[in-house]
Amino acid sequence: MARKALILVEGHRSIGLLYVKAAQCLGVHPITLSADPTQYDYLAVEGIEVIHVDTDNLAAVIHECSRLGATYDIAGITGFTGSDESVSATVGKLCRHFDLPGPNPASIERCCDKFTQRQLLAKAGVPIPAYRLAANATDVESAAAEIGLPVVLKPTGGSGSSGVRLCRNIDELAEHTAYLFGGKHIWRSSPRILIEEFAQGPFYAADIMGNEVIGIEAGDFGPPPHFVFRHLTCPAPLTGDEHRCIADVSLSCLRALGLGWGPTAVELRWTKRGPVVIEVNPRLAGGTSPRLVQAAYGIDLIKEHVKLVIGDEWDLRRKHSHIAASQCLDADRDGILDWIRGDDRAATVPGVAEVKLYIKPKTPIVRKGDYRDRIGHVIATSPGRAQTAAILQHAVDLISWSIAPFPTSGGQE
Repeated sequence: MARKALILVEGHRSIGLLYVKAAQCLGVHPITLSADPTQYDYLAVEGIEVIHVDTDNLAAVIHECSRLGATYDIAGITGFTGSDESVSATVGKLCRHFDLPGPNPASIERCCDKFTQRQLLAKAGVPIPAYRLAANATDVESAAAEIGLPVVLKPTGGSGSSGVRLCRNIDELAEHTAYLFGGKHIWRSSPRILIEEFAQGPFYAADIMGNEVIGIEAGDFGPPPHFVFRHLTCPAPLTGDEHRCIADVSLSCLRALGLGWGPTAVELRWTKRGPVVIEVNPRLAGGTSPRLVQAAYGIDLIKEHVKLVIGDEWDLRRKHSHIAASQCLDADRDGILDWIRGDDRAATVPGVAEVKLYIKPKTPIVRKGDYRDRIGHVIATSPGRAQTAAILQHAVDLISWSIAPFPTSGGQE
């Protein structure tokens, strides 16, 4: 009998290894398809089978999966988003082609275009910020004038806050417009920008599996104008009514967008008019969210997602109810990481669930104002909110690093 295999399209620096481990735990052989496998350190470290293929080329990926099917019993296919969400749609198409469990690719593609997503949410009456679409600088200026500053500028495609910026005045608006249209931002298609009202209020994220809200996190960001996560807590400190309200709005997004298979992450702000949807991602959240949910409730979202992908029955029942929190370790300057220490000590603190570093000493750092500025994270858990916060702070205080300046200005290129 052929060995069962799970195809992973691309990898992920924060949750990729967790998917590999989950597959192995379930007795399935993980195989990664990637255009550049070297960007995922864990593949070589763990000796994971890797196929080098252009994952933007659907025909090439289908060919590789068909070839692998001659040796393995392909039990399922899933993948990871990188700087854009296109892999999610590719996965849906692959699952349809090979008659495997998977999401509806048409729904995924509509959701991954942020302008189309906004239109569908608005049509369904889901509360969202005011928005406009722009294809040039003149459109951006007119849209910002109509909505009123401050506004958020973001590409219509992408993930991890790449290219997203809060523009508080005309100068910031002009600067970021020039950045997005001036060739510095990488576009997969013709440049199109969303101009959105800045929805002000606490940030929340709903982790959904199928049509069930598993958990709601509270989060905050580093200093503006960027949106780089700094801290997340699960469950969020909400009243019962507030939790139900966020859950109801989040589930209404699934109906509006034709989602509901597998994981979905809904990001919201609680404004003066209640919860407003910032973004819907048709996938499991990256970063620390899956591990936070596991620490809080004992539900391994990654393992349960893999079960769904390979046709097994998942188990979303809570095993316990704790307070989990994560602190992101974000680079505070550009340069070369000289040293980082204390992570081993932090990992031994009672109540610390995970300490993870993403980069090693001598790595160049050029901050982008997005997820790539993160150099690691710490997760802590306990039965109490104040206790978890104290454990987390103690562990984070044990970690220190030094970023040396680039030797010359040319080093920053």
